[in-house]
Amino acid sequence: MSDKSKVVFVRDGHRTEVEVLMGTSMLHAATNNLVSGVIGECGGDLSCATCHVFVEPEWFDRLPPANADEVDMLEATAEEPTQFSRLSCQLPCTAETDGIVLHIPESQ
Repeated sequence: MSDKSKVVFVRDGHRTEVEVLMGTSMLHAATNNLVSGVIGECGGDLSCATCHVFVEPEWFDRLPPANADEVDMLEATAEEPTQFSRLSCQLPCTAETDGIVLHIPESQ
């Protein structure tokens, strides 16, 4: 079993695939690989909502549920959240999420 996990970020139709160590947040998977549009101004402290992503529906149920603080922060995103919105700082890369596809909002 690999100790790495793959995450695919999609923005404006452009796909960027990165591979990171398991346990890395999806925010850091993006920022450490210079993925455009995932900012994470707060560094992953759940206080800015600049790491908002839309999870492809088939992956959504594999994620841990959002806690109350994340739900509150989703109300402050630049683009209107949907039922598939999450903050990438709250999502760890795991074996269950290997290959996950995350869409980055245009307005972010």
